[in-house]
Amino acid sequence: MTEAGYEAVIGLEVHAQLLTKSKLFCADSTTFGSDPNTQVSAVSLAHPGTLPKLNKEAIALAIRLGVALNCEIVQHNYFARKNYFYPDLPKGYQISQHTAPICRGGYLEISVEGQLKKVRLNRIHIEEDAGKSIHDQNEHHSNIDFNRAGVPLVEIVTEPDLRSADEAYMYVSELRKLVKHLGVCDGNMQEGSFRCDVNISVRRKGDEQLGTKVEVKNLNSLRFIKKAIETETERLIELHKNKQLILQQTRGFDENTFTTYPIRTKEDEDDYRYFPEPDLPPFVISDDWLTSIKKSLPATPQQIKTQLSSEYKLSEQDAEVIANDIELTNFFIALSQFCNNSKAAGNWIVGPVRSAFKENEEGIQVNPEDIAQLIQLVDEGKINYGTAVNKVWPQLINKPQTDEAEYIKQNDLYLQSSSDDMNAWVKAALDKHAVKIQEYKKGKKGLLSLFVGEAMKLSKGRADAKRITEAIENKIKNEY
Repeated sequence: MTEAGYEAVIGLEVHAQLLTKSKLFCADSTTFGSDPNTQVSAVSLAHPGTLPKLNKEAIALAIRLGVALNCEIVQHNYFARKNYFYPDLPKGYQISQHTAPICRGGYLEISVEGQLKKVRLNRIHIEEDAGKSIHDQNEHHSNIDFNRAGVPLVEIVTEPDLRSADEAYMYVSELRKLVKHLGVCDGNMQEGSFRCDVNISVRRKGDEQLGTKVEVKNLNSLRFIKKAIETETERLIELHKNKQLILQQTRGFDENTFTTYPIRTKEDEDDYRYFPEPDLPPFVISDDWLTSIKKSLPATPQQIKTQLSSEYKLSEQDAEVIANDIELTNFFIALSQFCNNSKAAGNWIVGPVRSAFKENEEGIQVNPEDIAQLIQLVDEGKINYGTAVNKVWPQLINKPQTDEAEYIKQNDLYLQSSSDDMNAWVKAALDKHAVKIQEYKKGKKGLLSLFVGEAMKLSKGRADAKRITEAIENKIKNEY
């Protein structure tokens, strides 16, 4: 919570790696996880005499995102040279965009505590990524992996419209869903293909003038974005209250202590000495190409919701939850290929699967066919839903290769169908709560759940709740 009397003013710069197979200015692969320095060439290593060649698909993906975010597409365009030394970018400068970003303006709507907020965008521009410096593998030297050098990025820059860590968290969450929905970026924050820089300042509420801002760099987790803003807001407010100088800095975020630390004094735009990239000609986005990209956009969440409701007969609420997240949509459709019970499939997606995605930002590895098997076992009365969700599902999350049938058998999770066992559990439950039986018979029907719960507890979850309920009702009716 921001201290009373102060407010944070926050702008975000999100870097999203475009889903191209090759780099922005050469044919080197963009596949993640290859051995260091194996996805390089004379061009990406900036050998003398080599020249960049523009990747058309990167332009198309950037336009696709800009259209979805209500931006103006700058059709007459060019790249600029940004003179800033990156030790892991071989050219010693970065090819980016300056006065002619691919997209201008635009906005993204978010909902925070039920209130809609329109977050304005300043620009989206295309640039190449730097390589990766590795400082913890050699005692005396830093190692450099150039695989990522030249990978195409878009930088999505907001206006300073955000006022809290919660708003920033929601904005990045919604933007991440959108880029994945559009097929523009895989949204993988752990691998660095979707990361965020936070610009933040504080001022007294009611003030119009912006305070001195600091930038917290390279946040690769939604949780870290929220924590970094909360921590830095507190630090800046304390400096402001004590009338201490606030420096315009670039800061890092310590993921262990949730604190920020200074990296360098922040550069101004003039320090980059932008000028048009002399090795790349200007490019033009034709009206026909722009129109074809607009037509190629995937179905909107509303269209997906309509399809889920009509084709799979999902409730309006379930269809909306699933349609608003492309990961859930894809998972549901994949699950439906193996499962004929659409209602149960929808319940699993909006329940356990959705929760698992929230807890695991980078997704889950469970095969939809395994969930279909669990649904079938529940439908056949071999296990109950509680067992499937609370005992088998966590095992699948942690060990996706688990043989479900064998795991259920080894852990004695199959429902017990023996009449003797069921009668014993029912009798023990009713004996324990004998004083409540007459109250139940006089009209306190809510006590039935007490009896059923006790019998299920005695069965250690191995009884079928429906059969237990029927047995209790019959026993009370005929024997009490």
